[in-house]
Amino acid sequence: MRSIFSQLTASQPLPRRIALIGTFTPRKCGIATFGNDVFEKLAEFHPHIQVDVYALDDPRNPLEYQGIAGTIAYDDPAAYERAARQINETAPDAVWLQHEYGIFGGPEGQMVCDFVDRIAAPLILTPHTVLTEPTDLQRSILDHLIARASRIMVMSRFSRDLLAEKYHAPCEILQIIPHGAPDRPFGRSEAYKERMGLAGRNVLMTFGLLSPGKGLERVIEAMPAIVARHPNTVYRIVGATHPNLVAQEGEAYREKLQHCAEQLGVADHIEWENRFLDTEELLDQLEACDIYVTPYFNLQQSTSGTLSYAVALGKAVVSTPYLHARELLAGRAGVLIEPDCADSIGQAVIDLLDDKDELLALQRRAYAKGRQTIWPRFADGAAALIEAAAAPEPRPAPLTTTPGLAGVFAMSDGTGMYQHAIGVVPDRRHGYCLDDNVRALMLMNVAAGLSDQERASWSLTYASFVQHAWNEEKLAFRNFMNFDRTWCEDCGSEDSNGRAIWALGHTFEKAPDADMRAWAKRWYDTALPHCATLTSPRTIAFTMLGAAAVLRALPAHNASCETLEKGGEILCRLLDEARRPDWAWFEAVLGYDNPRLSQALIEAGMVLGDQTMIGAGLETLEWIAQQQTAAEGHFRPIGSETFGKSSYTYLPFDQQPLEAQAAVEAAQAAYAATGDDRWFEHARRAWTWFFGANDRGVILGDIATGRSRDGLTPRGANQNCGAESILAFQLAHYSMLALARAQQRESSGEHGGRRRTHSE
Repeated sequence: MRSIFSQLTASQPLPRRIALIGTFTPRKCGIATFGNDVFEKLAEFHPHIQVDVYALDDPRNPLEYQGIAGTIAYDDPAAYERAARQINETAPDAVWLQHEYGIFGGPEGQMVCDFVDRIAAPLILTPHTVLTEPTDLQRSILDHLIARASRIMVMSRFSRDLLAEKYHAPCEILQIIPHGAPDRPFGRSEAYKERMGLAGRNVLMTFGLLSPGKGLERVIEAMPAIVARHPNTVYRIVGATHPNLVAQEGEAYREKLQHCAEQLGVADHIEWENRFLDTEELLDQLEACDIYVTPYFNLQQSTSGTLSYAVALGKAVVSTPYLHARELLAGRAGVLIEPDCADSIGQAVIDLLDDKDELLALQRRAYAKGRQTIWPRFADGAAALIEAAAAPEPRPAPLTTTPGLAGVFAMSDGTGMYQHAIGVVPDRRHGYCLDDNVRALMLMNVAAGLSDQERASWSLTYASFVQHAWNEEKLAFRNFMNFDRTWCEDCGSEDSNGRAIWALGHTFEKAPDADMRAWAKRWYDTALPHCATLTSPRTIAFTMLGAAAVLRALPAHNASCETLEKGGEILCRLLDEARRPDWAWFEAVLGYDNPRLSQALIEAGMVLGDQTMIGAGLETLEWIAQQQTAAEGHFRPIGSETFGKSSYTYLPFDQQPLEAQAAVEAAQAAYAATGDDRWFEHARRAWTWFFGANDRGVILGDIATGRSRDGLTPRGANQNCGAESILAFQLAHYSMLALARAQQRESSGEHGGRRRTHSE
């Protein structure tokens, strides 16, 4: 999909572009720091990856950002919609979302769900909090994000296992990349103590935004025992109070801790650095530390960036056994203590200060462990994650190779064609439907590679289903039939009735067998009058397509002329009523089979010689073609999740083969009307969607068997091969082949050598 790829040598990494979503510096929070680290370290170690940052921002307290692609007002649904549109238009290879419940708008950050629904590129998810006991809403949000994700990055084995076991995330998309950390030389604490006026002192340290969950009061309570044994010890508490806590109660929590220190008589042994440090200054202060203490109460905390930093700098760590600490400090890389226990903290610190050799050995073990998480290793893991998520290049799409029919016939029996399959195996539970059997009949009219006997046998099977679907009492076709051949309804949907009319007209025009054409004409004449009152725009379009087919074979068929004139009038009126400057469409919503509305006007106008219809059909087809073309140039059909959504919006998933077929066949009609090669190119884009020219780079169609997967999901192909998908693939092939032959004839001068333009 990117022509530059072909110019690269095998040794060069492919240029990639990602959109990074989350909070970002200068916001003072851990996820903002992490996002900044991702941005900087990829630029430093993998410059072929461009990172476009979209920062979640609070419009009531806006920040000044540098070098980012845009901001998203965290509590404004319209801002998420605008950002998604901008991201889709810039065509990144992947979108990397940092998730924390508190940073997105809505209850528990629910606005993130609609946002990811609008994203077309593969989604990389990093959940910074994975709860063992989530609320129902928290669970539903994370479930939604997992369902959208192509890859999930976690920073601990516990989070990976929890996501797999409790949240049922597929193991194959889960990847552990430990939190990155700096790469600095070992053993410089004395030099940095000298710089900070701490020479000759034992330095304990805790860093981070102050909040009650950090457990700092337990370290303060341990200080009397520590100071009694080692009077030259100082405990440095570095970091500002959490902004949310300040907003609620000011500095009451910090003052409470200070009062506790005064009461215990250790105030002179505690230093307060009440500010948010940038990374380099934080690292300098960590260098001056002997023992890093993380006494957190929350034992479910799966990530601590400051713990990763301390270990990578070779600091002895005394910590409660929260999740990240248990994993990172395994193998005697630190000391785990009893949670919520000042005595345990005091004893661990005293033991290390008593035995300088053991203190140094622990620091060396920590430093060795930290080599696994330094920034170059993190950046390598991130780059591999992005590469795994990015869609591969499409394969060439065959035009001249005839698709096999094994997949069609495997889905058929003596009654007709089954609706659904599980994988490639027919699923009898859902029985049959008229929609699929009329499509199968249309395929028999044009399929190549069949003997006359095979074509006749299968045509009769599908035609018999259509015939049996007619309900004489209701004067309408039924649609759904159980496997036991009992009907599920007395009257099918309007669209299924319109599609039956279309198939009958198609059979009258194209069936090789004269008896089959006569049969189709009989049932077409029987059913057509009863479709005159149907009002669904797509039903009208399907009926018009059938009428146009009949008129191409029998120009004097008056009922078909009336059908086209009336249908064309209705569709043109709908277009006039719904049109907006940015919305040249028949309705305020988009549904399935959208190009059929335009195709019906074009084919009707060509049969009737009505330029107004042709013009309206071409205008609307050009508009819908633009909506269904990704920024990279490949076909992106309107997703089925759009159906039923609010006006003037559409979503990229799930993408259905039916839409690719409709795009090919509507473009075929437009090419017949104009001779404009742009329509051939649009049809080709829609056809190659089956062969990997899509948002996930996955192959959906199989020429050998003639099967197609049931669509494209955020994670890739829906592995089922139902009747609608198989038939869409098959029929799209024959339409694309006919279009290619028509273009070849025009190019070779068989039509006078004149190339018509789109405006003619």
